[in-house]
Amino acid sequence: MEFKISKESIQEIENLISEGREQELLDQLKEIHYADIAEIMNELSQESASYIFNILDSEVTSEILLELDEEVREKILSNLSAKEIAEELDELDTDDAVDIISELSADKKQEVISELEDLEHAKDIVDLLRYDEDTAGGLMGKELVSVNENWSVLTCVKEMRKQAEHVSRVHSIYVVDDENRLKGRLSLKDLLTTSTTSHISDVYIPKVDSVNVNTKDVEVARIMQKYDLEAIPVVDEMGRLLGRITIDDVLDVIKEEADKDYQLAAGISQDVEANDSILVLTRARIPWLILAMIGGFVAVNVTRSFEGAMEKFRILFFFTPLIAAMAGNVGVQSSAIIVQGLANNTITGSIWRRLLKEVTLSLFNGFLLAILLMLGSHFLLNVDYIIGITVSIALISVIVIASLIGTFVPILLNKYGIDPALATGPFITTSNDIFGILIYFSIAKVILGF
Repeated sequence: MEFKISKESIQEIENLISEGREQELLDQLKEIHYADIAEIMNELSQESASYIFNILDSEVTSEILLELDEEVREKILSNLSAKEIAEELDELDTDDAVDIISELSADKKQEVISELEDLEHAKDIVDLLRYDEDTAGGLMGKELVSVNENWSVLTCVKEMRKQAEHVSRVHSIYVVDDENRLKGRLSLKDLLTTSTTSHISDVYIPKVDSVNVNTKDVEVARIMQKYDLEAIPVVDEMGRLLGRITIDDVLDVIKEEADKDYQLAAGISQDVEANDSILVLTRARIPWLILAMIGGFVAVNVTRSFEGAMEKFRILFFFTPLIAAMAGNVGVQSSAIIVQGLANNTITGSIWRRLLKEVTLSLFNGFLLAILLMLGSHFLLNVDYIIGITVSIALISVIVIASLIGTFVPILLNKYGIDPALATGPFITTSNDIFGILIYFSIAKVILGF
């Protein structure tokens, strides 16, 4: 059953802490998953969160550190000595340890590394710190099980037992040559059903998916998602096995990428959270709000250029919000589909075929909406047929143009290395508003002659 935090449970824990009833608190926490304890600590005061952290074993607190909000974790770490942080890192896999240590200052980082008791563990952490965090090298952990192709099955089993002591989960058994180059993977079933005198080279599976150490994290996530992999090995340019990436690391990448795209689509230009300061939130939002306001000024000027229409056909101006809204909505819909396809690498074929398909779809939708608009404007608003026809033709045109912009812009941005998620935000909405109003009044001018 999923653990649920309530005001009552938080208050109860605060009371146990304030009254110094440590054993009762420990008895209560031992029944709770470490991720839920982290969630509790995120809700507590700094002093109470530190109290809980200090009374728990390092095996638990090391896992809790990974789940804490960044701000809370930073405060917890600031109150720990280099030796105490090292004790926490000794309990973690190398990739998780790197995530923690990378948040420390350069001086503190060196102190912590020097305090690590497991020298091999320390060496692996230092090695992983060399890679950019948005690459396969920055995602991978060193904990894995690998066997040499020249070993016998009996030797292989003995060596696997030794290696497995340092690996929390054995997803795959990788086969390497004498130069540590990745050759394939080993099926546990084949290992158990093969004679102990046989060599691994006779039973291993040569086909194995892998990624280069410099592959971008989003590409790693796409590959693992496409082939339903729980783990994937990481190799260097020479094909030597360096580490592995597990599905839990990839889920974090997918979540972060989705959060970033969602914020870009909403017109927020940097990674922010609801609890960030007003200054940080303002810096993230204001550029796009200014862009939207500038776009609004342009739309006002476009409307003013058709001021003569006000004298003869004032009713046209009442349809302006409808036209602008439809342009923005259609553009966002089209761009959202394209951005999703680009993210999942499912956009294939000619761009012209893609645009033709979008035009066909928008024409179909446009005609349906235009019929509804004509009927509604005549029977509900008592608008003349000529005005209804004018607005309907403009609506169809606006929908077609908006869908083309929504399709073409993200593809163009992606081609030049710009995140296409930008195209689903205020940028596409504002530009389509302007084009929508311009097209609307231009068509009205041609038909009505003002």
